[in-house]
Amino acid sequence: MSRMVCGIQPVREAIRAHGSKIVRVCIETGDSTELGRLEKFARDNSISVERVERRDLDRLTKAARHQGVLAYAPELKFETLATLLDSKPTFVILLDELEDPQNFGAVIRSAVALGADALVFPEHHSAPLSMATFRASAGAVEHARLCRVSSLTSAMGAMLQSGIEIFGLDAQAQNELHSVDLRGPVALVVGAEGKGLRKTVKQLCTSVVKLPMSGPIASLNASVAIAIAQYEVLRQRALNG
Repeated sequence: MSRMVCGIQPVREAIRAHGSKIVRVCIETGDSTELGRLEKFARDNSISVERVERRDLDRLTKAARHQGVLAYAPELKFETLATLLDSKPTFVILLDELEDPQNFGAVIRSAVALGADALVFPEHHSAPLSMATFRASAGAVEHARLCRVSSLTSAMGAMLQSGIEIFGLDAQAQNELHSVDLRGPVALVVGAEGKGLRKTVKQLCTSVVKLPMSGPIASLNASVAIAIAQYEVLRQRALNG
């Protein structure tokens, strides 16, 4: 089985991650320098490349924003929670029913860029791992360690038992994120825009915290909030030496 990836950066990252396991790359005919570089990169990785008309790409991608290229990549692999915990992760991102593909993809991108060990999310009420999500992640999903669980709260219980402290992001919390110690094994959990964290998720958190805000807007986009929170983790650990 293979999945379709479209867009210049997502396809480039798929090639970096999977190499010759990419089944085929289809590139729009023409003299685009950027597409020409991508074609060479694919061929250098022993991947079959086919030049096709734009109308064919539109048809294959059902008019998705493909930027003149698509690839057929291996299906994404998911890690079990048991395997993840056995690896002793020190920094995990939890997503509580984040259903917007753009937000989901952006969270994946920041998690990979900022060194989170894994992303854990429920199999229900989460954004689909679709071409829109892949594109929003700018290809970072190809490098992400993904753990899809049947119950986020059950996964949180197992993480707490394994010694991971869990900090929930909530704009209404009393304490600010920088006031808690993030140097040990931690997980950050963010909820969907508009809904925030579910009550059952909040109850399991070691602490519920907020980002310091000084402007007239009281909350941030979920993907922006989790990216800022990850920088606080990195800041504290850098200070720790």
